[in-house]
Amino acid sequence: MKTIHDILKLGDPRLYQVCEPVLQSELSQVPEWTQQLHEAMEDIRRVYGFGRGIAAPQLGIMKRMFYLNLDRPYIILNPVLKNLSEEKFELWDDCMSFPNLFIKVERYQSLTLDYVDENWEAQSWNVEGAISELIQHEYDHLDGVLCTMRAIDKRSFKWRE
Repeated sequence: MKTIHDILKLGDPRLYQVCEPVLQSELSQVPEWTQQLHEAMEDIRRVYGFGRGIAAPQLGIMKRMFYLNLDRPYIILNPVLKNLSEEKFELWDDCMSFPNLFIKVERYQSLTLDYVDENWEAQSWNVEGAISELIQHEYDHLDGVLCTMRAIDKRSFKWRE
């Protein structure tokens, strides 16, 4: 069972690597990866009270995959972001890899997420606001980008109270 202790922490070099695509031949591994991501996210929720999504590289699974648990679970494989809005917004972002730190970042208000689901079926999802921000955060992990690297300025850091 994966727990909060299995989540890679800020400074781990794997968090800065670009992930490889999930191959169709690896589809049989997706349920196990999904279970691991779900377990770790549930443990974060239990300990810190937050967590709507987690990216595979945060558990050392260096694949272009993330898991969201919103109104239902979403398994996102090989995502592509499209139709990024001109409008942006600022927010205090947090991350399971450094759960006590908030970073002020700027994100696109809306976008289209194209991806393959756990059945290898193409999906397209138009999102805005908080879900758009969440998807951008998880997508960044797949490219080795942390929200610390997107801080608006040198004062865009604060500790969770």
